[in-house]
Amino acid sequence: MAQILRDRVFGSSRRHSQNSIPIPIPIQPAMPFHPVEALPNPFGELGPTLSDSELRETVYEILVGACRSSGPKPLTYIPQSEKTDRSALTSLPSSLQRSTSSAASRVKKALGLKSSSGRRLGGGDSVSMGRSKRTGTVWELVRVQMKVSDQTDTRVRRALLRVAAGQLGRRIECMVLPLELLQQFKSSDFPNQQEYEAWQRRNLRVLEAGLLLYPYLPLDKRDTASQQLRKIIHGALDKPIETGKHTESMQVLRNVVMSLANRSVDGSVSETCHWADGFPLNLRLYQILLESCFDPNEETSVIEELDEVFDLIKKTWVVLGINQMLHNLCFSWVLFHRYVTTGQVDNDLLLASSNLLAEVEQDAYGTKDPSYSKILSSTLSSILGWAEKRLLAYRDTFHSGNIEAMQNILSLGLLSAKILVQDISHEYRRKRKETNVGYDRVDAYIRSSISTAFAQASFHIIFGLQLNKEAVNNKLEKVGSSKRYLKSQNNLPALTVLAQEVSELAFSEKEIFGPVFKRWHPLATGIAMATLHSCYGNELKQFVAGLSELTPDTIQVLRAADKLEKDLVQIAVEDSVDSEDGGKSIIREMPPYETEAVIANLAKTWIRTRVDRLREWVDRNLHQEVWNPKANKERLAPSAVEVLRIIDETLEAFFTLQIPMHSVLVPELMTSLDKCIQHYVLKAKSGCGTLSTSIPALPALTRCSAGSKYAVFKKKERLHISQRRKSQVESTNGDSSFGILQLCVRINTLQLIRMELGVFEKRIIAHLGSSETRQGDNIANGVGKMFQLSASACAEGIQQLCEATAYKVVFHDLSHVLWDSLYILGVSSSRIEPFLQELEQYLEIISSTVHDRVRTRVITDVMRASFDGFLLVLLAGGPSRTFTQKDSGLIEEDFKFLTDLFWSNGDGLPADLIDKLSTTVKSILPLYGIDTDSLVEQFKRATLENYGSSAKSRLPMPPTTGEWNSNEPNTLLRVLCYRNDETAAKFLKKTYNLPKKL
Repeated sequence: MAQILRDRVFGSSRRHSQNSIPIPIPIQPAMPFHPVEALPNPFGELGPTLSDSELRETVYEILVGACRSSGPKPLTYIPQSEKTDRSALTSLPSSLQRSTSSAASRVKKALGLKSSSGRRLGGGDSVSMGRSKRTGTVWELVRVQMKVSDQTDTRVRRALLRVAAGQLGRRIECMVLPLELLQQFKSSDFPNQQEYEAWQRRNLRVLEAGLLLYPYLPLDKRDTASQQLRKIIHGALDKPIETGKHTESMQVLRNVVMSLANRSVDGSVSETCHWADGFPLNLRLYQILLESCFDPNEETSVIEELDEVFDLIKKTWVVLGINQMLHNLCFSWVLFHRYVTTGQVDNDLLLASSNLLAEVEQDAYGTKDPSYSKILSSTLSSILGWAEKRLLAYRDTFHSGNIEAMQNILSLGLLSAKILVQDISHEYRRKRKETNVGYDRVDAYIRSSISTAFAQASFHIIFGLQLNKEAVNNKLEKVGSSKRYLKSQNNLPALTVLAQEVSELAFSEKEIFGPVFKRWHPLATGIAMATLHSCYGNELKQFVAGLSELTPDTIQVLRAADKLEKDLVQIAVEDSVDSEDGGKSIIREMPPYETEAVIANLAKTWIRTRVDRLREWVDRNLHQEVWNPKANKERLAPSAVEVLRIIDETLEAFFTLQIPMHSVLVPELMTSLDKCIQHYVLKAKSGCGTLSTSIPALPALTRCSAGSKYAVFKKKERLHISQRRKSQVESTNGDSSFGILQLCVRINTLQLIRMELGVFEKRIIAHLGSSETRQGDNIANGVGKMFQLSASACAEGIQQLCEATAYKVVFHDLSHVLWDSLYILGVSSSRIEPFLQELEQYLEIISSTVHDRVRTRVITDVMRASFDGFLLVLLAGGPSRTFTQKDSGLIEEDFKFLTDLFWSNGDGLPADLIDKLSTTVKSILPLYGIDTDSLVEQFKRATLENYGSSAKSRLPMPPTTGEWNSNEPNTLLRVLCYRNDETAAKFLKKTYNLPKKL
């Protein structure tokens, strides 16, 4: 057996000759190694109410009961102690006697199933030899097949004898079997109470399934019997009921059950009981019966006694509501399902299912039963879906070693599709146009599978397949490349290798798969060739679209394409010679590549093509860029990495071109690339905001009343002020969609580009230095003008993004602890600590995200923004902030805490840098410690110095410049406006009549 399996797997599965390049296109193993698949049941799922073992026991009881009532004489019960040989059950009807004839089963022969005697086993024995040692009846065989124990079988027979004794002559279809069994048994008939209760619950659940969940006729909501039965069953599942003949509970149960089981379509009382013939319960039970036709010792083998077993099984039809049509459909599914779930190793099962499906086709054409139509559609759809999953990519599954399986799957799938297209609806038939289902489906399978095979080859070859040197040499010899080119190149052009692989696909398609499809599609091979021609043509068009100048690779690819086209056309013509149109329709699907014309028309400028493509790529991908810091370890924009990669490849390809004028074309190439990089940088920084857009609008000047008691404001008033302030900040911060992390990624990206520009310059100089037409002056001039636009754009962009990041952190993200909270309604009650805590978190985020070369710059800008924010709180914090002369010490202490955060005990920014940027704040903070009279005098002097004699009669209102300075009038005026004492209030009222409230 092992040798047979090896032969099936490896016998004819090689797709490449010994001299061909080992392109790793996946080849699927032979059928015995397919993984087992789980197929959804087309008949519907019953849910977790009844397990398979419970259903098996139930349908076995139905089978015993059906055989008892239909036999020439009743079954007799023989106690287990009196049994010495199961074959001695002479009480069984003659139809149950096991056949000892060596003739093959008529059913198996009709279905195309081989006799089990012809199946080889690993030890050289045959199944028939093993079976010849077994004696007994067909009934005994069925019992064993259904995994029913002797004890269960004995109990069922005993119960049915009791039923027969009490209801002499009553047929099985005129009784509700679970009800009768419940009445016959007591707990003493079982080994223990638990087994009895489980048996009782199972029969009650069967009644629930057959009469309530899946009834033969829909339940009438007005009928109380269904509600009563449901109540009885649910109660009995918790506490067993008394099932004696004359118990009250049993009488109630019987009345309710018979009321539901004897319903008919016209409302009359039917003699036939409908309790197991509702969909899909009946089909699930019947499926279990049919599954007993398989040999438990060999899962893929149908038993030899199939005819006799079918004779038994068919006796259940009257109970289960099965007819020949449903039998054919169910058995076809069971055969197919067994083929799939046993690893697809026995093609006979597939063939038998297909042969039986031919009977189903005849049944479907003449039926008008909507229930059957629904089951038929579900079953065929499941089969067709499974088959098409393989046929739409048949080259992944089939090869010369398992082509027989493909033929059977194709036949089964096409027959399923044909029946589905025929449909059961007569109205649909009238509207439907006649179509050749086999032709259309095969056409779709070929085009889909060939396209898939081509895509796989393209993936392995065009997009990154690295060929070893020996393989390259072999391919180069095949395509006729010169030895000189062989020495100068390490890799063969991808499209050249792809052309060779497509040629091999074409010939294997012609030899292996074309003959199989020919039965349904006379132009099958031609369709495959046309599809390959189109697929490769699409790749060739893309290749040509990216070319602007002839290269050795270009010429080689175009020659390989020309040879491939001739092969494909030749195969298509030979395959379609005998067709009606002589293959003209296929040839029309294969428009020529016109490789000679392509070579002649390659006159575009190479540089312009590459640069235009790069610019298009930038526009397209920048539009989609999300600036995600988790995109890579360096926290860079993937689009920038790709842009730099493309530029690097462009430079490499440029200097690889066999042209003598690199130094002449370098300035043009550099200018074009410089503009592309500048374009990327400008796009990357656009919309990110600036310093001016981040700072909130200053509120109008007002004054505070002396002795104001803001500190005792209610929480509701504080919240109102905070919300009002927050809305002012939000309204001035513009678009908030640019997060801090995203801004950091943009900074990193521009810094990367800035550094890579220098790398590109060095590489260009190195290439030019080694070129044959080296000209020192030209090189020097070219280098001096390289990437000026993009370098300047990077510098400006980094500055803008650093400032935007810093001021967004301070004035937007931290506005709730700075602009909305710091010193609101009192200095001592709202110090700077909350702002520092959150700011420190942002600094950690920035430090861990931003590139080390710009980290100090960003943090410096954050410090500058923090100082600006601190001053804005002091000088433009709005009417909710007031300061007294005593607050000066706390304010100066807070500012020291702020500067210490950035100094970080010497691990942060340099002390001299902090001192430099804090100069303005430090010059203004002493103003808060000066007494009001001195502050007023200082303001008057500064105003007179700025406005001269015109300010002597009336002090003018100094404009807000935003350039804070301890000697600047507007700065001094703002300190006075927020001074909480009587002197400041009177001065401001008298001089400017400023309001106390906005």
